[in-house]
This record gives sequence, C-alpha cells and structure tokens, in this order.
Amino acid sequence: MRIAQVCPRYYPHIGGVEEHVRNISERLAKNHDVVVYTTDPSNKLPKEEVISGIKVKRFKSWAPSEAYYFSGELKRHLVDAVDDVDIVHAHSYHAFPALYAAQTKRKNKLIFTPHYTGGGQTFLRNILHVPYRFLVKEIFEKADKVICVSKHEKNLLSKSFGVDPEFFVHIPNGIDLNEFRGLRKERKSHRIILSVARLEKYKGVHFLIKALQKLGDETCLEVVGKGPYKSNLVNLSRKLGIDNKVRFYQDLQRKELLQKYAEADLFALVSKYEAMPISLAEALASLTPCLVTNLPFLKEWIDNENCFGIDYPIHLGELVNLISKVSGTQVKGVSIPDWNDVVGRLEQIYASI
Repeated sequence: MRIAQVCPRYYPHIGGVEEHVRNISERLAKNHDVVVYTTDPSNKLPKEEVISGIKVKRFKSWAPSEAYYFSGELKRHLVDAVDDVDIVHAHSYHAFPALYAAQTKRKNKLIFTPHYTGGGQTFLRNILHVPYRFLVKEIFEKADKVICVSKHEKNLLSKSFGVDPEFFVHIPNGIDLNEFRGLRKERKSHRIILSVARLEKYKGVHFLIKALQKLGDETCLEVVGKGPYKSNLVNLSRKLGIDNKVRFYQDLQRKELLQKYAEADLFALVSKYEAMPISLAEALASLTPCLVTNLPFLKEWIDNENCFGIDYPIHLGELVNLISKVSGTQVKGVSIPDWNDVVGRLEQIYASI
C-alpha cells in the first residue's frame, strides 16, 4: 500500500503525537511505501529528508502559541499528492493538517486518529475551539475509520460529535518492549521524581515544583522536555529557592531518556488533559511507579498498585503526601502493548477499507 501520514509536526520534534506517528511509520515502512507530510513553523528544518527510511516533507505553517498549525502550502500540496496514495492517515484533532486531509480527499481512503482531549489547553484555544468544532465535523464525515488511543477518547468523541461508537476503533499507543529489557535501577542517596512532558501549563509541572519545596533535601525533580512554559517553571524554582533541586533536560538521546525512567523513584504526570501518554507506558515498562491525575483520560491506567491517582484540581498537601507514600513502590504485573502489535492491528484496518 501507498500510505501518507499527515500530522502537525514530526521528528526531531518530540511529543505524544510526534512519537506515535514516528513509531507507526517506521514499522509500516517495512512492508509499505510511506511518506509523512507535516509542517515546520520555524522554517529551519529541511523541506525534504529521509529519516529512518521515511520520506518526510515539511511545509511552512503559522502556529500561534504553538497551536493549530495553519498551512496553505500543505493543503495545496495534498490536492495533488492524494492521487498518488491509497491511504491518508491524518493525526490530531487539535490542528489543521487533519482538516486539510479531509478537505482534499478524493479516491484515497482516509483514516483519522484524533488524539482528542476534549478541548483547548489555553484560554485562547478554548475560545477558538467553539467555531473549530463545526469545521472538524467534516473530518468525521469523510473519514473511513476513526482510531482512538483510549476507551475514554472513543466514548468522548461519540458523545461530543453524535457519531455511532461502532465507527471508532480503539487501538492504544504502544512501546518498543525490547528497549526496556535489561534496564537497571541503581542505588542512590536521594529520591528522584521524574516528569517527561511537553512544557505547557496544563501539564502541571508547576505543581511538582511547589510540592518539591515541602519534600526535604533528599528529594529532587528531573524535568525532561521543552515548550513555551519552561521559562515559567525555571523562574518558579528560583523564586521558591529550590532551583538546585530541579534539573531540566531536553533533546536527550534515547538511551539517556530510558535511563532516566529506570533511575526514577516516581514518574509523575499531573496533567489537566491527556489522551494516552506514551511517557506513562514507558515509565511503567521501566518498572517505575507512576502518579497521575485521577481524570477520565488516565483512569484506565490507575490500579493503586503500580499507578496511583490524585484528584484534579491538585491539592498541594495531598500531592506531597502521595509522593512520599508511593515513591519507590515495586512495579509488577503491568501489561503494555508493543508497537509491532499496534501496527499489525493498524494494517488490518487499512486492508479492510
């Protein structure tokens, strides 16, 4: 099959959608002809390049507050490009490239993975979200199948857009299980809380920094990621006088990131919105206990043995107590899908349409 993946951003950008598209594309390319169409608001990355056997084509875009990714150039290209592919697989409800894929559909089949969280993550995005909902209906009307990464996302989309639940297919995110075999946890003289996330306010890293102030000198916070809220987090840690206990990392090599997961005593994701975070699955695969917000998006993971929940909005005292209680918990009996299994199911969907 000839397959085009359409997404707002692609590797070397790091994020949940980016990692999802990269992982399925690299595995699909072993048996199919795969191309990725994406955008580059910075206009600094190569217009075309081959990454791990995948042809990547980038187009100029406008992304205010790193959102929406408007790109007339991408839409114009899709008008001609769709005639050369069998499947267009569009990603992310929260950005315009998926809408362009629907508007330019002709003979090709259209798959849509929304990575839907139920709304915008900022005040501006929530305002724009209202008229945007009417535009996005066209994607559901033209899609041949919609794939959801969580059961909650499937139910939420069905209710929000009045679409028959049978139209949606649940295929979760996966991980490469081979990467996690042989990871070792080394003894340390201090406790490490780890956050791996795009640094935006809704991700809640500021709650972890505030909690750190009350957790004593033997605890530190490691934050892996980058984004528009990073400077706020750096300033907060300085204001609280704990900048020596908060360490920021970005653009880590894969082996370095995996070691961070393994070394941590607790992985924390106190986000206000999520679909199905790959970082959470990777932390559990590293046998690191996890703390997440007790919201519908994440409840599927909470078992109070390996993964623990906290109510949102976050109560700082409760967060401090829970971190102290569950850090270092032994993780066992966790079942996480492998990307190869995910792609196998995805190929069945492609073939069926």
